[in-house]
Amino acid sequence: MNIKDLDLNLLRLFDAVWRTRSVSLAAQQLGMSQPAASQGLARLRAVLGDALFERSGAGVRPTPRADRLAQAVQLALGTIEDALNVSQVFDPQRSSRVLRVHLSDIGEARFLPELVLDLQRQAPGIRLETMPLPHDKIAQALDSGQLDLAIGFLPEVSDTLQQPLLSDRYVVLMRQGHPVAKRWMQLQKERAGPDDTQEWLAELEFAAVRTHSDTLRILELMHWQHRLRLTVSHFLSLPGIVRSSDLAVLMPRNFAQGFAEAGALALIEPELPLRDFTVSMHWSARFDKDPCLQWLRSTVSHLFCQTPLNS
Repeated sequence: MNIKDLDLNLLRLFDAVWRTRSVSLAAQQLGMSQPAASQGLARLRAVLGDALFERSGAGVRPTPRADRLAQAVQLALGTIEDALNVSQVFDPQRSSRVLRVHLSDIGEARFLPELVLDLQRQAPGIRLETMPLPHDKIAQALDSGQLDLAIGFLPEVSDTLQQPLLSDRYVVLMRQGHPVAKRWMQLQKERAGPDDTQEWLAELEFAAVRTHSDTLRILELMHWQHRLRLTVSHFLSLPGIVRSSDLAVLMPRNFAQGFAEAGALALIEPELPLRDFTVSMHWSARFDKDPCLQWLRSTVSHLFCQTPLNS
């Protein structure tokens, strides 16, 4: 084949289909009709002499040839994008871009209310989508452009640029009338801790979220894993469960405080292994100079960057 036979838009189409595993989603991202995307894909298949994508369930699956091409195509498109973005001026008031951000369920509750309000004011045409991914998939998704930003406590994510946003710590949330909560409040009034603190904390029974491995690890390190009575998929279901039972849950303090302040719930802050952590935003060096994403990161930093948590 000859490079003159290739159209840059066909490469953009290839990249979008490879990332989304869907011709219809790729067409939507590129602002074209699905028939036009299918025709473009047929042209590319003819030029390259390979099927490139095969039907798989509700989407498509790349062929080995497509997988080999994907990284080179992404690097080429990234180089062109960087060159074009050097002189590009981004106007948030006029942009209609779709921005995709990794957030966990608890991250959505913590960050989206303020972020959406600010976007509506600054950039009313921008559309925001959250895409929670397994942590080992985040760096690749950022590099490929599938994600624009990832926010969270993500120690497993490497080979990205990042900025710390806020420090937090795990606390224990339980119903206000819980016997352990009453003992803890009395302890705080006396400003002294009994020698058996860990013993009566070990009387707690816990609920946990299966996808938040750090809380499960803390239970193991405290030898409390045998006290785990409930495992759920999302943090947001737990406050109601805790409010109506004697179960306790390990939860980030910044999030748990809102539930405690709303009433009927109490939080305590015992010494725990791994209790302190930092929430950061991560992005790909490939898109570091993208004016829109620079603006997005600046907006997130302005809204949420805090001074480190004092012990």
